[in-house]
Order: sequence, then structure tokens, then C-alpha cells
Amino acid sequence: MNTTAHILVVDDEPDIRNLMKEILEDEGFLVSVAENADTARQLRREIQPDLILLDIWMPDTDGVSLLKEWHDSGLMDTPVIMMSGHGSVETAVEATRLGAYDYIEKPVSISKLLITMKRALEMAILRRENYGLRKHALTVSEPIGNSEIMSALREQVKRINQHDTAVLITGEPGSGRTLFARYIHQNSRRQSAPFVNVRVAGMHPENQALELFGNQNSSTPSRLEQANGGTLFIKDVVDLDVAVQARLLNCLESQFFFRNGGAEPVPIDVRVIAATDYDLDEAINNGHLREDLYYYLNIVPLRIPPLRDHYEDVPQLLDFYTNLFVNQENLPYRRFTVAAQNRLRHYNWPGNVRELKNLVQRLLILGNGMTIELNEVEPILSSHQRQNNNSSNNNQSMYDLPLREAREQFERAYLEHQLQEVGGNVSKVASRVGLERTHLYRKLRALDIDPKQTKK
Repeated sequence: MNTTAHILVVDDEPDIRNLMKEILEDEGFLVSVAENADTARQLRREIQPDLILLDIWMPDTDGVSLLKEWHDSGLMDTPVIMMSGHGSVETAVEATRLGAYDYIEKPVSISKLLITMKRALEMAILRRENYGLRKHALTVSEPIGNSEIMSALREQVKRINQHDTAVLITGEPGSGRTLFARYIHQNSRRQSAPFVNVRVAGMHPENQALELFGNQNSSTPSRLEQANGGTLFIKDVVDLDVAVQARLLNCLESQFFFRNGGAEPVPIDVRVIAATDYDLDEAINNGHLREDLYYYLNIVPLRIPPLRDHYEDVPQLLDFYTNLFVNQENLPYRRFTVAAQNRLRHYNWPGNVRELKNLVQRLLILGNGMTIELNEVEPILSSHQRQNNNSSNNNQSMYDLPLREAREQFERAYLEHQLQEVGGNVSKVASRVGLERTHLYRKLRALDIDPKQTKK
């Protein structure tokens, strides 16, 4: 069983909550508790538990109603096990229909509970893996575009893969750094071995170390062990704590490491591809990136240009993502007219390929008709321009405010923009801006920002 899983126990009886917490922590789980539906909703958003144990009979909102709320909101990606001391067959059937993994009667048999939890967690892992395989099978596996720039980049990857050295990928957010990392791996001698993607932005240094090097007392292998024989992709390398950077460099140079709390060396054979959107000279000068790690990673540099530098690829990208969303999300097919394509070719694309992908998805979801005309595209681009202008005007007016108010105004505009860019997904914003998720939730509440109201 994955004993590092985070369990949320929802029960209005404090004795049961505390007992469950004590027992599950003795089994090695991380445990959070909630006494009612409101607390459960909050904790579910903040900690994103791996499994929820949900009592049916609670004073404010009963467990089945809360389960239905999550089901109707599309939030059944976390397995839920229902608990009740006086339920019925009808209640159990209703809970199962709404997506509950299982139903356990009180008083709870601990042995039965642990077995049920083990199966639920294993099922969740398999479901995520299967979804990831299906999604990856439908997504781009090769950089799209026939421009000279993209052709030259593909040729550069061929030269890079004549060797097995580290690679450092730079480029603006949304330009395709992860895509090129996968492309390098898929065309290397390690293509049949794992490609392991690790994101460290927003993590506490201790969690970064646990993510990379694992824990001696945990059954979960570290990212380095998962990537053994293959490729480890570190997307936000400058966001690594400098002490973790030193430990990583030592590991890469020696090809072995020590787990946290361990004394035995763990040998590895790993190729590292790192990426960043930071200015590297500035990152080194301000101490965010160790110079020795930079020199190790930068043996073979690869810069991904912004989309505005190869705008001639825009029509091909529009066509690709249209077909992607039609096949992947069953959206209705719509064709961009020549006038719409021409306008988008001459757009600046500050968000690069990611912005183009989001625009295509939005037009397929919200639009009508078989074609996407210029008059449908123009308002979206104009809206982006107004947002940029408003941001500039707000910045000018901030100079007349006291420091605290100016900082709050900037943070509110900044976080609202980030939420819009990722469709209101707080977890993605936390990763993008380098904040712990719980810290970000507190800041959003303090600034009175509702993520649901900031979706594009």
C-alpha cells in the first residue's frame, strides 16, 4: 500500500475522527480531518487528498449530498469510501451510483478498511496511468511546423542525440520546452526506458529533496529511481533550492545518491534534461542557480524560440489543435477561414503555443457554425489587448498609492491574470508563480479572489 498517501477523514463525531487519524497515522498515512461538509470542501481544495473517508450522517450537509455535489461538479477524481453506522441498501446503492468506491458500516473493521483503502488507492493509480497513456497517445509527439526554425530545431535534436549528455532547454513559457524534452527522449537510445517529468516550482526545499531522492522508510521510489536507465526532466531547475541543486549535481556526477535518511548509496544511470524560462545570467548572478550545476547542464543548450518568431507555423498549429480537441474531447469540428488564419499569423502570441492551444479550445467550445470567421477571433484578441492596456494604466495609478495598497493592487491583478491563463486552476497557478498551494489559497482569500470567477 502507498503509505505516503494523504487521507481526508470526514466525520462529525470527534472520537471517531481522532481514532481514525491515530490508526491511519500508525499505518504511515498522512491524515487530515474535517468535522463537517464546509471544512471538507475547504480541505479537499487545499490538500488534494489521495482518498476520502466520508461519513453519511452529518448535521449540516449529509455525506451523500456532499458526494452528489462533488459528482455533479466533476470532482470524482479522488476515490471516496462512505461510512455509516445505520445506513441502508438504498443509501449504499445511491452512493455507488454517484461514484463512491465502496461503502463500509460502523463500527469499522480496521482490517477491512485497510484492504478497501489499498484497493481504492491502487485503482486510482491505474486510472491516472491509463488516462495519462490515452491523453499522451492523442497529444503531439513531435514539434509541429515546417518553418526553417522548426526544421533546424529537429536537426539540432538529431545532433544532440548523437551523445548522451545533459541538455538545458530555455524558452518563454508556453513555447514547448516539455514537448522538446519528450522529443529528445523519444529519439534517443533511452527511448524504451522511462521519461520522468518532475516539477519543483512552489515546493518547499524539503519536499523537493523528497521528490528527487525519496525517503529510506518509504516504499515509493524517488524520481531518480523511477528514471533509472531513462531520462529525468526537471522543468523548473532554477526553482530548485540551492542546497538541493548541490546534492543533485553531486548525484549526476557520481551516478549514485543517498535517499533521505539512508546510508546506502543507490546507483543510477540517468540522463537529465533541464528547462527554465529564467534569464540564466541573472539567475546565476543573483544566486538562484549554482554556476557549477549550470555548466554541467549546459553542455548541450537548446533554445526554443517564441511563436512570433515562426508565425508561418500558425495555420498548421491551428489545424493540429482543432483535430486534437475534436478527437480528444469530442468537440465539434470547426474550420478557420483564411482571413482568421491570416489575422492569427500576425498576432504577437505573448503566451506562445500554449495560448494558441487555449484559443482553439475556447473557439470550439463557445462558437457555432462550421467555420471560425475573423469577426469571431478579433474580439478575443482585442480583449487580450485591453487587459494589457488596463494593466499598464493600473501600474501608473499604483505609483500614487501607499506601498501596502499598491502591493495589494498589483498582487490582485497579477493573480487574477495567472488564474485566467490556466482556466482558474489554483494548483497550476501555484506551480507557475512559485507558491505553496496552501499559501496561495490564503492569499486569494485575503485578496477576495474567487478562482471560479477568473476563468477565461
